[in-house]
Amino acid sequence: MGSLRLPKLDLNFKNLLSSQKLTVGLDIGSHAVKACEFKQAGDSYKLINLGSANLPPNCIEDGVLQNPEAVGKVISTLSKNLGLKGKKVAISISGYSVIVKKINLMAMEDKELASHIQAEAEQYIPFDIDEVYLDFQDLKTNTDEDERTDIMLVAAKKEVVDGYLKMLSGIGLNTVVVDVDAFALENAYGANFGGLDENVALVDIGASKMNINIVAKGTSVLARDIVLGSRLLTETIQSHFGISLEEAENLKIGGIDPGERKGQLEEIFVNTCTQWVTEVKRALDFYYSNYPEEIISKLVISGGGAKVKGLATLFTEETGIKSEIFRPFVKAEPDQNKIDPDYLRSIAPEMALSVGLATRSTDI
Repeated sequence: MGSLRLPKLDLNFKNLLSSQKLTVGLDIGSHAVKACEFKQAGDSYKLINLGSANLPPNCIEDGVLQNPEAVGKVISTLSKNLGLKGKKVAISISGYSVIVKKINLMAMEDKELASHIQAEAEQYIPFDIDEVYLDFQDLKTNTDEDERTDIMLVAAKKEVVDGYLKMLSGIGLNTVVVDVDAFALENAYGANFGGLDENVALVDIGASKMNINIVAKGTSVLARDIVLGSRLLTETIQSHFGISLEEAENLKIGGIDPGERKGQLEEIFVNTCTQWVTEVKRALDFYYSNYPEEIISKLVISGGGAKVKGLATLFTEETGIKSEIFRPFVKAEPDQNKIDPDYLRSIAPEMALSVGLATRSTDI
């Protein structure tokens, strides 16, 4: 599969330790922009740049640029402050303008499938087929007994994708990969842990949406976006206690002692985080209805919402699946001269998507 090469959606793992030059991973969320850059270091790799910058409110809604000038200014400033050497970037998209659908077709050669897929896609895509970029991946599920195979089909509205490309081009960045959030997350996990012999549920909780990607033996079998994020929790805390957004955020992640507010804060946590758990359980139920024998061994949580204290424990208790916070830099040696270890530990859960994007090769 590819990477929307003007653009080409990239759904394949790529070996982080290959000899090919890597992109700068640029995760453009609704609340902040995160950037990550690696370089080869023998048989391993070095983390040479990372950082985050908040966006003004309402610049991006449901994955669509509403204020490209403001977003471009933030990205340009962040790039300058980090001294990013790479100009080739990888981004990812999500929201209503992106459709991810698994379909089942007769197995055929790649060239034949490529010519056939556009006509086939029209019955699954709720947009005018001429208004979307299409990509697909043959999951190779056909057997000697069954000549049909599963295809992961992805469509992204050209208008939305082109908006990002134009904005980034305007600040001197060359977008060589346009990915989908779910698959960038999958790539980050694969780059760090492999995951080819296990079934895992990857859950990224951003400011305004939650992405769920269930990966079975290295292949995504269920990917969905939920319009429900960690900003709701912050705003609920802010409103309930009549405090600033910054103080509410610090209370959310355990940065300050809640004191007498502890009981009320725990109640807010339970009410909001239970909504996250409910959505994940729905995805798990759907997965098990299709793959009853394929047990999920682990649930991995990332995004800003992952910084909520005790969240992994809550997911473990409610789903019965061992849950943990994603560690996207376990294979990365940080540049000691540029990256503060405490800052790296603090920001790590939020960097999953940018890590998945930064593992993409520019030689595609």
